[in-house]
Amino acid sequence: MTGFSYSLRATDGAARTGEIATPRGVIRTPAFMPVGTAGTVKAMLPGSVAATGADILLGNTYHLMLRPGAERVARLGGLHRFMNWSPPILTDSGGFQVMSLAGLRKLTEEGVRFASHIDGSKHLLTPERSMEIQGLLGSDIVMAFDECPALPADEKRVAESMRLSMRWALRSKEAFGERPGHALFGIQQGGVTEELRAESAEKLREIGFDGYAIGGLAVGEGQEAMFGVLDYAPGMLPEDRPRYLMGVGKPDDIVGAVKRGVDMMDCVLPSRSGRTGQAFTRRGVVNIKNARHQDDPRPLDEACNCPACKDYSRAYLHHVFRAGEMISGMLLTWHNLHYFQELMAGMRDAIAEGRFASWEAAFHAARAEGDIAPL
Repeated sequence: MTGFSYSLRATDGAARTGEIATPRGVIRTPAFMPVGTAGTVKAMLPGSVAATGADILLGNTYHLMLRPGAERVARLGGLHRFMNWSPPILTDSGGFQVMSLAGLRKLTEEGVRFASHIDGSKHLLTPERSMEIQGLLGSDIVMAFDECPALPADEKRVAESMRLSMRWALRSKEAFGERPGHALFGIQQGGVTEELRAESAEKLREIGFDGYAIGGLAVGEGQEAMFGVLDYAPGMLPEDRPRYLMGVGKPDDIVGAVKRGVDMMDCVLPSRSGRTGQAFTRRGVVNIKNARHQDDPRPLDEACNCPACKDYSRAYLHHVFRAGEMISGMLLTWHNLHYFQELMAGMRDAIAEGRFASWEAAFHAARAEGDIAPL
């Protein structure tokens, strides 16, 4: 069995392009991971997701442990077989979702006790149980269990949370054990404080992981503060391992993150926006629900070759959204995921050819031009 490895192919400034090799396939970086929260990318067939250019999906430990249950998924052959997706899968640890439960959880050194948002049943999620669940699911990339406080937050609270996460990171590594062909990523925390980020990175490097995530961003701090952290945080992590920015994001967030040395990202935004009538294009966001599209024969984006753009007009997409037809969410989600993957491919090529700065300038210029109304 081929193991897990990362190869850095080229750099352009801090931006990097490379490949992550896994037994289930190669992940080209920078990579965007569509989110399949409950074993499905909403409104998409697995083959359709692959057709957009995605090399890897993200599954959610919290949701899958509650329904249908990790043990059930394991009995049915693991998450890849269960959801009919053969390429790599990364699962998050469940920490972010559990921390979002507010009054439904109790945090201790042991882990987090919480009540299910589905039926109120009681659960305890610890680093050891998170590793067990992700092992039962059979994910290719497993995330260490951590706590992620929302920002802004008191620096003392952020420091205590980060150090707890580092203790949990060590427990996660010990519980993960030896799993050839599977990888464990540690998660850097520390809010927007450089000294705390450095302390976290040092501890993670000491423990040793197959890849490293930058956690605790895109949780309310704003783009300027996020980019401020990304100006230094990726460089604190090993150069010969993948760097994953969790929960990001909008196209300009993604471009800014790649510019600063990030290799992997995920977000529900392209699929969630597709279901609510928003399409991402080279010139920005198109709100297909707006009345100005009802007589427009043009595609969403004339340069896009996804099914929504090749085969349907804005007028049709406006109509089916207004009519509440399922095909609306299907087509707009397909388009958005296609756009995000085209964005990643464009950056990979630009970095490899040493022209990332001009690519980035063209990206921002097109967005500044905006979507042009029909004549």
